[in-house]
Amino acid sequence: MGSQGVLSRDKKGNSTLDVEAVRSDFPVLQQKVHEKPLVYLDNAATTQKPHSVIDAISRYYSQDNSNVHRGVHELSQRATELYEGARVKLQKFVNASSSSEIVFVRGATEAINLVAQSLDWKSHPGSEIVVSEMEHHSNIVPWQILCQQTDASLKVIPIDDRGNLDLQAYEKLVSDRTRLVSIGHVSNALGTINPVAEMVDIAHRKGALVLVDGAQAVQHMAVDVQELDCDFYAFSGHKMYAPTGIGALYGKKRLLEELPPWQGGGDMILSVSFSGTVFNELPYKFEAGTPNIAGAVGLGAAVDYLTELGLERIAEYEHGLLDYASREAARIPGLRIVGEADRKTSVLSFLLEGIHPHDIGTILDQEGVAIRTGHHCAQPVMERFGIPATARISLGLYNTRSEIDTAMAAIRKVQEVFS
Repeated sequence: MGSQGVLSRDKKGNSTLDVEAVRSDFPVLQQKVHEKPLVYLDNAATTQKPHSVIDAISRYYSQDNSNVHRGVHELSQRATELYEGARVKLQKFVNASSSSEIVFVRGATEAINLVAQSLDWKSHPGSEIVVSEMEHHSNIVPWQILCQQTDASLKVIPIDDRGNLDLQAYEKLVSDRTRLVSIGHVSNALGTINPVAEMVDIAHRKGALVLVDGAQAVQHMAVDVQELDCDFYAFSGHKMYAPTGIGALYGKKRLLEELPPWQGGGDMILSVSFSGTVFNELPYKFEAGTPNIAGAVGLGAAVDYLTELGLERIAEYEHGLLDYASREAARIPGLRIVGEADRKTSVLSFLLEGIHPHDIGTILDQEGVAIRTGHHCAQPVMERFGIPATARISLGLYNTRSEIDTAMAAIRKVQEVFS
């Protein structure tokens, strides 16, 4: 559906999201679970897919399926055009200076591993890598593995009781030994929006590189990698209404040119002989083997969808939704919100006194409400707050205040069951 169908005008004449029209674009939302209308509030884990994305993938497999880059026949030409067209869409989406700065990967996790294993650590003995206490495991474990492989060490930025990152501690941690800062743009467990631009500036003044994990950011706000001045930016398709198994790594061209390929195989080479191999140009030297072509096509369609809606409009709408959910949650006796940072988006993590989060999730499911419970692949966050797990409501552009009301009523029902 085009933007004319999913946008409306407020009293001042400004265009806003027509959420009911948006919801009609997502077929999975038009169902019942346990005989109740589905209320899907697990968007930080993965988002649902609009018709335009599903249709783009189906159309590719129905009409254009072929391998890319290696064929002169019509289908191969079409597939290559779609695949490379998606790369250009991503370039514009994050405002990279060139499409060659966009590397297709399986997701943010693979992007982070690519940087970890490709950067030159031997020439920088005793390097330090700085991450924060609120990171997803995907932005912790690759660095721990790297530290085991080299003499690098990991430094951790603390967070305060509200879930804000301690910037003063960060400035003290970053030193001349810091090789890389790897920081989440938005916390998947707390919803905290980190001051990435300021952190990049601090790191660069010390000569350090910066990787930003944007898996929880690009679907909620406009991202400009040139404005942020980050060296690398990683994100996943399935968090932004695209298929699973596809994502992208943005890297500054001069840095990507310096990095050796992480994986070897077909298509990432210019020539191969037993005496040696000449690697391909950017970005292909990082894309070994047959890529997830259909996934890239779907990701391109998702970029089109988000662009038509407008990231600014999405951010404004979701901010209002989170504010409403937070106010309603605060009215429930015995409910504790975990993570009340100064700047937040999309995530409401909470506890109910005397009730395990898994029990909360199980009962909410019976009411048709899908949330996530557990440590959210962020166990250091749980350790920081002295808890084993939380229940997490995470919002997307198709969620409504009515759905929040349904979720809050279900939470009260949980309390009744355990009273």
